Amino acid sequence: MIGKIINRFRKTEKQKQFYAELNEFRKLSKNRFTINDEDIKACLYDATATTGFDAHYVYHPAWASRIVKQISPSKHIDISSTLNFCTQLSAFLPVDFYDYRPAPLTLSNLKSMRGDLTALPFADSSVESISCMHTIEHIGLGRYGDPIDPDGDIKAIEELKRVIAPNGNLLFVVPMGKPRIQFNAHRIYSFEMIEQLFPEFELRNFSLVTDNNEFIWEADTDLVSEQKYGCGCFWFVKK
Repeated sequence: MIGKIINRFRKTEKQKQFYAELNEFRKLSKNRFTINDEDIKACLYDATATTGFDAHYVYHPAWASRIVKQISPSKHIDISSTLNFCTQLSAFLPVDFYDYRPAPLTLSNLKSMRGDLTALPFADSSVESISCMHTIEHIGLGRYGDPIDPDGDIKAIEELKRVIAPNGNLLFVVPMGKPRIQFNAHRIYSFEMIEQLFPEFELRNFSLVTDNNEFIWEADTDLVSEQKYGCGCFWFVKK
């Protein structure tokens, strides 16, 4: 069995180190656990100098959580953002989560339901606090089973604007840089494209994750044009 595992890899320094460490571990082991050949899982590339992470999906929920704490709403509604956000936020306040593909989440303080971002199930001007993060850029591209619609993102934005109450809060995140579509993955927006879609909103905070994976709180909007695939974080308040 060991021979089969060895043959899966080229003879590299990492491989040699792995088997040296396996042999050392076996010698030092006091047989608290069995070490069967079929259970060996070689993780050759995890011993890095720093811990890697997806900057978009670590920073933008952290940004949003700080804003929600500042807002301190009685309830928060999230539309199809990363599940890590709604599940963790629900530890501190009630959260209703909606997605075109419902997520079977079972946690206290969290309701998970089906929702179509182009036809939200809320009355006009009724929502105090809502987020839609790294989501709009996908609408209408068919990636998640939704209908093909070149203007799907604009229709979804109009729905978000419709349901937010006066003085209500929208946490909105999209990829940013030189405008383009990478079909059928996502759209990438300029700062001006987003700004022009929200004339009736005040921008309270704009933060940015750059191509270098740097997070900038209250970023200079001119930096957006320098990005290929940045992550723009907008806190809008309806006037």
